Amino acid sequence: MRISLVLGLIGHLLLLFSPAVLVPLGLAFFQGEYASAGHYAVSLAAAAGTGWWLGRRLPREPLLQRAEAMAIVAGTWLVVGVFCAIPYLFAGLSVVDALFESISGLTTTGATVLQDFDDERYNDAFFLWRAMTQWFGGLGVIALFVVILPRLGIAGRQLFFAEASISTSEGISPQIRGAARKLWVLYIGLTALLTVLLMWTDFGLYDAIVHALTTMSAGGFSPNGESIAGYANPRAEWVFVVFMIISGTSFPLVWRLVSGRVFEFFRDGEFLVYLGIMAVASLVLAAMIGEDSLPGLDDLRAAAFQVTSITSSTGYASVDYEVHWAWAPKAILVVVLLVGGCAGSACGGPKVIRWILAFKFLRREMTQVMHPTAVIPLRYRGRLIAEPIVRAVLTLVVLYMIGYLVVGLLLMVVEPDLDLTAAFSASLACFGNVGPAFGKAGPMGNYAWFSSLGKLLLTLSMWLGRLEVVTVVALLQRDVWKHTRWRYEDRA
Repeated sequence: MRISLVLGLIGHLLLLFSPAVLVPLGLAFFQGEYASAGHYAVSLAAAAGTGWWLGRRLPREPLLQRAEAMAIVAGTWLVVGVFCAIPYLFAGLSVVDALFESISGLTTTGATVLQDFDDERYNDAFFLWRAMTQWFGGLGVIALFVVILPRLGIAGRQLFFAEASISTSEGISPQIRGAARKLWVLYIGLTALLTVLLMWTDFGLYDAIVHALTTMSAGGFSPNGESIAGYANPRAEWVFVVFMIISGTSFPLVWRLVSGRVFEFFRDGEFLVYLGIMAVASLVLAAMIGEDSLPGLDDLRAAAFQVTSITSSTGYASVDYEVHWAWAPKAILVVVLLVGGCAGSACGGPKVIRWILAFKFLRREMTQVMHPTAVIPLRYRGRLIAEPIVRAVLTLVVLYMIGYLVVGLLLMVVEPDLDLTAAFSASLACFGNVGPAFGKAGPMGNYAWFSSLGKLLLTLSMWLGRLEVVTVVALLQRDVWKHTRWRYEDRA
């Protein structure tokens, strides 16, 4: 692996990301918040200057090794997250808190350290920037750069497939740049449509834009400290339910739907399982929280909202379930939290398709216990599943389970006053990029009360979860670093 090449490409991507700061800068200037506008100008200069310096000697169309592509993806998420934290430092957050809030936004986790949302330090530009970091992180910053940076050449293709949750089997075009462009057109179009619909439900323009950005990215940041519950708008909640389902659906699959291939959309096995899990969980949850024998419309709305919010890893809350619900309903939320949405979507977690393949594998193994000589191929949608794919799926699922366990145990070590429920729910919420947990970090709570060490651990877990673990773990292998060198040579 060539360190100078990796840093050079990360610098180029950082330079391309830096103009995003112009949006909150312009809003702050328009509203007369000149000091705040100056802070964003400093952030822009820092990101653009660093990006230019790192990438100034990058050769044209470099060929990447697989390890280099993975290092660029992992490093870009981390470096961009660091520079996204600069506006939070100006708003008065500590270095650890600013990094936590930034990585939480960029990874679309939605966990926050903010306690007083009415604090005058947090203006409209501040909350818009939080929402924008989630929106860019939703589809993946790398996918955007593949579209607007033609000079990456083959490197762009490698980075696109090294990005988490995007695989060759989910492509919507034989041309990678064309595929990425279509995904972003769809993403922007859905965000605009949701903005209009939220305004139709009596949301103001600013609130509609911010929530559209954080809904389509499955992020969940809200400028209201009580999340969606703070708006008391049942009609808007149903709109959110529909678009949270979409945010957890494979975007290439949604593209097929808007392209007129409706039957393909409703024949997709992963989507049907994803929809079925949410439907069943919503009905069961509504029955649990309802006071009558049959749940009412309000119960169904609250249940559907929370189930879709957690399953899609959005993390909004329309009710303070930590206070108002017993442990049995909350157990339903834990189950859907472990499932995640569809591969190729904006959501976090292991993804439905991997659970489907994992259960197919387990069923085959149980059958072979009784019939040890039988040859039983694994199939999905009528197609034979290659054993390397099965191994990759099982590896990722196991790594997620290990990650949940390790982070939860480490939290109990670094936070002596933390109980078992709070520790492992925080692990599930951050490693799975969902956001709200239980206890003080519940839907109306925050992570400010964690120690600096605990916040850094959770920040790391959010980064690992968004990269789906494998990318980072693979880079820790001895073979990767054994052949690492600094200088770039024009050979792969």
